[in-house]
Formats: sequence, C-alpha cells, structure tokens
Amino acid sequence: MNAASDQRSLPVFPLRNTPLFPYVLAPFSAGRSASLKALEEALAEREKQIVVSAQLDPTEDAPTGRDLYSTGTRAIIRQMARSEETIEVILQGVERVRLMSVSQTEPYLRAEIEPLPTTIETTASAEAMRRELVNLAVRYQSLTQAMQEYDVRLLARQLSGEPMHLVYLLASMLDLDKEQAQRLLETGSYVESMRLLLNYLTHELQIAELRQEIAGEAASQMGRQQREYLLRQQLRAIQEELGEDEPEGSEVNQLRGRVDEMDLPAPVREEAERELKRLERIPGASPEHQVARSHLELIMELPWRRMTDDNLDLSRARRILDEDHYDLEDIKERILEHLAVLKLNPEAQAPILCFVGPPGVGKTSLGQSIARALGRHFERFSLGGMHDEAELRGHRRTYIGAMPGRILQAIRRAGVKNPLLMLDEVDKLGRDFRDDPASALLEVLDPAQNFEFRDNYLDLPFDLSKVLFITTANTLDTIPSPLLDRMEVIRLSGYSDEEKKQIARRYLIERMRTQAGIPEEQFQLNDETLSATIGRYTREAGVRGLTRVLGRLARKVALRIAEGKPGADINPDNLADWLGPRRFFLEQARQQLPPGVATGLAWTESGGDVLYIEAILLPEGEGLNLTGQLGGVMQESAKAARNYIISHGDELKIGAPKAGLHIHVPAGAIPKDGPSAGVTMAAAVASLFSGYAVRPDTAMTGEITLTGLVLPVGGIKEKVLAAHRAGIKRVILPKQNENDLANLPESVRAEMTFEFAERIEDVLSAAIPELGERLHAA
Repeated sequence: MNAASDQRSLPVFPLRNTPLFPYVLAPFSAGRSASLKALEEALAEREKQIVVSAQLDPTEDAPTGRDLYSTGTRAIIRQMARSEETIEVILQGVERVRLMSVSQTEPYLRAEIEPLPTTIETTASAEAMRRELVNLAVRYQSLTQAMQEYDVRLLARQLSGEPMHLVYLLASMLDLDKEQAQRLLETGSYVESMRLLLNYLTHELQIAELRQEIAGEAASQMGRQQREYLLRQQLRAIQEELGEDEPEGSEVNQLRGRVDEMDLPAPVREEAERELKRLERIPGASPEHQVARSHLELIMELPWRRMTDDNLDLSRARRILDEDHYDLEDIKERILEHLAVLKLNPEAQAPILCFVGPPGVGKTSLGQSIARALGRHFERFSLGGMHDEAELRGHRRTYIGAMPGRILQAIRRAGVKNPLLMLDEVDKLGRDFRDDPASALLEVLDPAQNFEFRDNYLDLPFDLSKVLFITTANTLDTIPSPLLDRMEVIRLSGYSDEEKKQIARRYLIERMRTQAGIPEEQFQLNDETLSATIGRYTREAGVRGLTRVLGRLARKVALRIAEGKPGADINPDNLADWLGPRRFFLEQARQQLPPGVATGLAWTESGGDVLYIEAILLPEGEGLNLTGQLGGVMQESAKAARNYIISHGDELKIGAPKAGLHIHVPAGAIPKDGPSAGVTMAAAVASLFSGYAVRPDTAMTGEITLTGLVLPVGGIKEKVLAAHRAGIKRVILPKQNENDLANLPESVRAEMTFEFAERIEDVLSAAIPELGERLHAA
C-alpha cells in the first residue's frame, strides 16, 4: 500500500456543499470533530491523502457512510493552517473514486475505496465538442472575469493530452450547485462530461449576457438622468439671468397658493404641504412628478368641508315624491320619517337603505326623487359584475395608471361631502379568488367606520358618514349576510295593471310624447286602449317594457306627422296595426285543465309568474320522474307531495295506482327551486290519481309537510299580481299568509277571491270540487 494508486483505505473528509473535482486546487475549512481528526490522520501519513465526498444533506452535523454520495475524489493535502478551533487546508483532487464501504466510524470516518477510471473518446465529434467548450469558456471569461489567472486557449493546448483535466478546470470556473457538480463528477465518459458541461456553460453564459445587458441599460439610464439634470440646472440659471420664472417652480407655486386658500383639515394640510415639498424636488420629466401632482390635485378637488343644507320642508318633500312616483306609500313614509328625524336632530346618522324589487319598478328613479326632495346632489354607479376591490377603494399610487376608487370619484363629481350616492345592482357584485368587493363595502356602508374611510390612492381619512347611501337589488339571496346586516331593506313589489295604467297616464305618456316632439292633442290614449296595450304587449312586474311600447307608439305617430299624414286614431281595434301582432294571450289552452294539471304561482327576480305543473302515470314504469330543471328543494317537495297522497289515499278517497309517476314543470330551460310549489304538486298528483280536474280559474302556492300541514311562503304580493295579470281570479294561500294581502292594491283584492288552507285537505277541497264533495261527505 505504498503507491498512491494502490491505496484502498483512507480517512474521509465530508463536504457540506459542493464536491471537489480531480486536478483542481480548492481551499476548505474543517471545524467538526470528526473532520479535524480525519485531516490530522491524513497529515500524519507521508502521502497526506484523504477522500472527500459531498453530503446528501448539508445540514447533517455527524454524517455516516449512508449520508455521503458514493462517488468522491481522492485528494492530497497541499497546505494546512491551524487555528484554535478549525483547520484551513488546500486540497488538490487526484482521481475519482467510489466509496465501497465504511471501515471505521469513530473517531472519524475511514472508507474502503476503488478508483473510477474515465473513458476517453478520441472521435471527431469529441474534438468538435472540445473546441466549442473552449470557445464558450473564452466568452464566459470575458463577461465575468472568472479565472483571470488562466488563458483558456493556452490552457487547452497545454492540456491536450489530459482532456479530463481541462473539463474539470473549466467546470471549477462556473458557479455550479451541488447537484450539478456531483452529476458531472459521477459521469464516467469524456464525451458525456463535455456534453453536460456544455449545457451548464451555455446556461451560465446566457445569464452573464443578460446581466451585462441589464447593467448597460441601467448605466445608460443613469447617464441620461445626469445629463437631463445638468441641462435643467443650466436652463434654471439662464432663466434667472433673463428674469423669467421657472415653469416647474411656477406650477408648484400655483398649487401651493391653491392649498393655502383651501379650508383643509389639519392632517390633510400637512400631507398636502409634504407632497408640495416632494414635488419641488422631483424633475418635471420624471414619471413621479405626474403621480405626485395628480395626488395633490385630488386632495384639492375633494370636498373636505363643503356640504349642502338639507331641505327639511316635509310638505315639499311629500309633494316631490308624489309628483315623481305613483303609490309606494310605505317607502315615501320612510323617507319622510328620516327627514323628520333630521329636522329634530341634525346630527342623526343617515340610514343605509336597500331597495329590493324586480326590474322596472322605479328603484333608481326613486333615489333621484329622494335627492331632489332633500336638496342633495345625486350620484350613482353600478356594482354589477365588479370583481376588483380596487375599483371601490382605489389603487395604490405605486402602480402605473393608479386612480382613486369609484366612491371618491363620485364624491369628487358631486362636489360636496354629503351627496346621495346610489349603488346599483349590489346583488350582482362579482367575487373570485383575487378579490371580494363586497367586503370592501362593509367599511363604506358602516357609519361606525366610514367617518375615516381611506382610499388606497388618496391614503388620507375621508369622512363618508354624511353621505346618504342607497343600494338597489333584484334579490337578497346573493348579498353576503354581513353586508345585508348594515342595510335597511325596503321592498318594492310589482305593479298591478291598474297601477301601470295610472303610471302611464301620469308619467310615461307625457314623457314619450315630449321626447318624440308630438303635440299633446295628436297623441291621446283612452283607458280602454291603454288597458289593451298593457294586456296584449306587456307582461312584467315593472313598467320598463310598457315604456318601450309607448315610446314605439309615439315614434310611429311622429313619423305620420313628419310625412304630413292626418292625425292618428289609436284604439284597441287597430292596435295591431301600430304595434304588430299581440305578444301575450290569456292561457286559452289552460281554460280547461285535464286531470293531473294544477296551476301554481312562483316568485322570480323579475316578479311573480304563473307555473303549470303536470303529472302523468307511467303504466310500465315505477318510482318518480321529475323534469323541468328542478332544484333540490323543489324535488323534495315533489317527493313529499307524492308520498303524502299515496300514504293518505284512503282518507282522501283516492286510490294509488301501481304505476310510475312523472311530474313535469314547463319552461324546462329555466332553473326552478323553492318549497312554494308543494301544494300545487300535491293537487296535481291528487287530481291524477282521482281522475278529477283542478279548477282552471284557481292558482295556489304554499309549502307542505309530510304530516299534511301547509306552511307560509314569501312573495305573496308578486305571486297574486302574476295571477291577476294572467286572468286567474281565485288563489289558494297558506292561512298564515293572510296578513300579506294587506300589501295588495285595493283594486286587485276587489277582483279576486282568496281561499286559505291550513292542511293539504283544505287545498284539495278548494282546488278539486268533486274531491272536496267526497271529503266533506266522509
């Protein structure tokens, strides 16, 4: 074991970070006890040989043989310097070796090793790769100043007979991580080693070129800014000699004068002055200059103290509300209550009102009327589809194109700090993985927090407590509970045909006539014509569709007048000539209902609707089939209705056929859900099983239970109005909904008959006359 190549057992020096390549000199520091003893043992030998191998886990303080890579390097200790706790050594790699086994673990590691020779290929391909490797290394050296002590081309010629020596030396000039270096050390082929090193070197070269490019751009930018600064200083000196004011200084002085004239709160004034001083130091060509100026202009444009005085004349407010809107007495009364409170206590907190109702019932226009009655400025914007919280709270000024949020923009437009601000479509706020604008509204609509609202762009507290916020929605289902809790909900129901006629007579006809430029005497609609227009061409909860139809009539009359034709006579008989074929009919096909069909009432965001539920028997089938895009709750209602009728067949004098049952709700493309169709499904199933038809003039709504109870449901006014529009004059309602009829127009209540049910038997008796007689006879 005197020859180095025959050495089989050597001390092991574990390396935490990167391995040592053969032929390469590298310094190392040893501080662990086992490492110190291994080096001392190697230094005691004449050859001073040791095995170095990288650790798999660099955090391991006491590695064993299993914690080391099996491929390492036999090295010779060339120099050594000892301190109190460490030994500094310079090692030179000799050859690749494999750690066969660990023969000793205490007090240091000793391993049995064997050499790992490298296959040297001498093909033309290998020579081409060597030359490419040298060329890349020269370029890398020129960019990074690495290994300046070597001339890479000269080194390549000198080591032409030791190809792996060149590969390992070039690898040592790169900043390889442990895995990359170990992969290169474990490669046993000259060609594969060069191919691997070429990949590493190409990657490092690209990084070096990008760094040089970035540094060049930064230096160029710095040079341009310095040049602009010098030119600006020279320009300032020339202007002073000519007695001219510097434009930038003049601009700052103008802004400072505006700030001094304004009545700003103390914290806002301090921030404005600080921003002015900052603006003076920023060159006019810098993007920061425009950002600072825009921020200052926003501060000066916001109404920090400007307010309008509320007009608290209650009789005037009542007159304005009556002028602009027909009926809506409950809502008008609530607004007058707030005015009365403000009259007695000017410091009272403004309520956050939420108008909920179907489209076209006047939610937005009601907000305008309230603003006119109060004498406040009116601003509105829609929240529908808004996904980004920054649209409400603004963007931080660090972003390019930053701007204040919609709240502050509306207040800046209003010019006062106490406008009436209407937030439309609050139920259609978007929400995704990035932002939740509804959460931002929590602070805006909370009087306990919004007196110090901070917009991200303004970054100063602004008092929103004097703003009268009104939100609108079609439904409350999609509004988060914490947000809904901050608002006072006021419901606007749909209009009856009589109410629509009054609205058209008082507001819509005059508005459409004025827009079309028609003389008053040439656009007259009597009550019969107006009723026919409403019944034949509209079927909606609001009056938006009626407005469009009246607008179309007005335009056609205007066309006749413009063409010099005689005046128009619009009556029910020639209405189709003006508006085309009628769009809506009473349900003629449903005037006689076959057994198994019942008329139900449903609530939608657009108001009430009439719903026909159909049931048939499947002689060859079994179980229950449901179609019509029914939601989970509605499917459960169908199952409860079927099972109750079957289980109480004897009591109800109804047999239960041994066949499958299919229940269908038409308008299959529209999703439907809710428990209020329970009584209708029970009536349809009972009608089918008994063979008796449900009365065609009767509609119904109500939830059922498995014990036969009929429970109350919501949306009674909208549902009854839908039945009235469809020509249905008789409605079955849960007994507990009887008080809801007080909200119906008197004209509708006078034309309709209501039956109230506490149990399913009451519904069946009222809906199916023949079945009712059998039940009463029993």
